[in-house]
Amino acid sequence: MTTYHFVGIKGSGMSALAQIMFDKGFCVQGSDVEKYFFTQKSLEEDGIEILPFSEDNIHEGLTVIAGNAFKDDHPEIKKAMDIGLPVIRYHKFLGQLIEGYTSVAITGSHGKTSTTGLLSHVLEELRPTSYLIGDGTGKGNPDAEYFALEACEYQRHFLAYSPTYAVMTNIDWDHPDYFKSEDDVFSAFESFGKQVKKAVFALGDDTQLRRLKLEVPVIYFGFEEGNEFQAKNIVKETTGSTFDVYHNGEFHGTFVIPTYGDHNVLNALSVIALCHYEKIGTVDVAKELRTFEGVKRRFSITERQNQVLVDDYAHHPSEIRATVNAARQKYPDRPIVAVFQPHTFTRTQAFLQGFADSLNLADEVYLCDIFGSARENRGTLTIQDLAAKTKGNHVIQEQHTESLLAYDNAVILFMGAGDVQKFQAAYEGILDAGVKFIEEKRAVN
Repeated sequence: MTTYHFVGIKGSGMSALAQIMFDKGFCVQGSDVEKYFFTQKSLEEDGIEILPFSEDNIHEGLTVIAGNAFKDDHPEIKKAMDIGLPVIRYHKFLGQLIEGYTSVAITGSHGKTSTTGLLSHVLEELRPTSYLIGDGTGKGNPDAEYFALEACEYQRHFLAYSPTYAVMTNIDWDHPDYFKSEDDVFSAFESFGKQVKKAVFALGDDTQLRRLKLEVPVIYFGFEEGNEFQAKNIVKETTGSTFDVYHNGEFHGTFVIPTYGDHNVLNALSVIALCHYEKIGTVDVAKELRTFEGVKRRFSITERQNQVLVDDYAHHPSEIRATVNAARQKYPDRPIVAVFQPHTFTRTQAFLQGFADSLNLADEVYLCDIFGSARENRGTLTIQDLAAKTKGNHVIQEQHTESLLAYDNAVILFMGAGDVQKFQAAYEGILDAGVKFIEEKRAVN
């Protein structure tokens, strides 16, 4: 039996895919940089070997799955090609893997991971399901009927998939290093939609998605009139959201979700719509929606002393706005402090004013240096350009996060797609040191 070797196994999609193949009984290993990433925890729990990058890892008997962050000149990929091993790119391998299932690909400029996580949670409890979530979580059920997967639009990678269904959460201009305009993004989504076999579920409140012209039915969901599935009578509370769903104008059911913000209502609405078309009982779906605990790095809450620390992947102005609004719903009486690490220079440059406007919805703003990705590690812009447009003009370093101590009873949002978690970890270290100091002082007295 071949061993599947994942080049870049700590990547969020690669980690999830490796877990799926392991669950299905295949021999799995991988390689990556030695820096710790949160995605490796599940791999280590499964006993999947993670090696440091080295061409010595490559030998006969391997099938190499290459992460999309790495070019063909990567030493491991190059050696695999030189000795004639099968080398398959992540998205192409996943496209082959989902054949034979009732597959649901969730895509959109924002909300992919949360929606994939929610759909996976509901389906797994009601039908045998495999899933790949963009937070590094994957499961390969040997008896699966369904396969839920996150489908990324970057570089049109999702065109490797021909799923049974697709869910499209929205279209927005992102990845400005690749997409040239919103129309360019739309063309990618429409091309993907033309590969869907049965139906597309799309946000009908999104003007771009309303332009879709596909051979398969497009089932629209949203808040506005004219959607086949409409959410109405929304009640937002500190424990979550309650809403009614109408299908073609007729009452379908009342649903409760333990998450916050309009975006999470829409995510749930897409799941409700798809499950209805698959004849999965409304009562069962409502029950499972109530128990969803979220996905990694999406409004992940840690309470320390009198502050609430939130880790969130928000890295686009629209996502920051949604995260701040969610925090306002859950914590209406607390000040909101945004700590943001921009991800890539091109995105920061393209959306500079948009970032400032969304961050300034918080009560105070702190910025971390721009995180350069593997594909782009420098630019002419600096973090000071964004700081000059935000409240307080604050820039912090990992070694100096103590200024956050000043915000009593605050909710502190650590947001970004890079390694902003290290700033939160550093700050938690300061909080822990303070507690230890107080305890030691009490012991002495």
